Amino acid sequence: MSRVLIIEDEKNLARFVELELKHEGYETDVRYDGRNGLEAALDEKESWDVILLDVMLPELNGIDVCRRIRQVSNVPIIMMTARDSVIDRVSGLDHGADDYIVKPFAIEELLARLRALLRRIDIEGEQNMTKQTTVHYRDLVVEKENRIVRRGEEVIELTKREYELLLELMENVNIVLSRDVLLNKVWGYETEVETNVVDVYIRYLRNKLDVPGNESYIQTVRGTGYVMRS
Repeated sequence: MSRVLIIEDEKNLARFVELELKHEGYETDVRYDGRNGLEAALDEKESWDVILLDVMLPELNGIDVCRRIRQVSNVPIIMMTARDSVIDRVSGLDHGADDYIVKPFAIEELLARLRALLRRIDIEGEQNMTKQTTVHYRDLVVEKENRIVRRGEEVIELTKREYELLLELMENVNIVLSRDVLLNKVWGYETEVETNVVDVYIRYLRNKLDVPGNESYIQTVRGTGYVMRS
């Protein structure tokens, strides 16, 4: 029986989702504000298979809740957002959410997303038991199944989007990748995102990766894009 934590301040919606999930065989618990939701999510006595997390919450907003959960846990998170809040969806995914669903939603869509996410987690868990693929560039190492980036013994903390962008570059060493290519590979499903977001995230990566006095890991090819050169 999969356990789902629902963090949603609209009590009617929370109750509706709770009843539907219970009907489908899920075990559920509900919290109505961000602070209590975060406490429940991080409670060592609990074990959640999925967290349904609203963006607009009292006490502590959903983006902050997601970010704080991701500092200590890889529990799958589905964000629930308003129809016109593109920035919330992008921010939620950037801070570690695995998926999002737009309000108002059909319960059948939510159930399908839950099943797909749990199925993916099961498959990834089986793969992690049998292999660990690494990608190397200079003194950087990416453990793909663990989604960890290391430099020596140091673990470099990256957001989900930063990690995906770095991995794309490291898997294409000496190949110049245009902004459009990177946008399609890393942000492909978010058509509203502008190409200059790639420049912003390259800057984020450089701030986290580069060592003062050493050559930057990521080179800019003026008018074209970015590359990591061997």
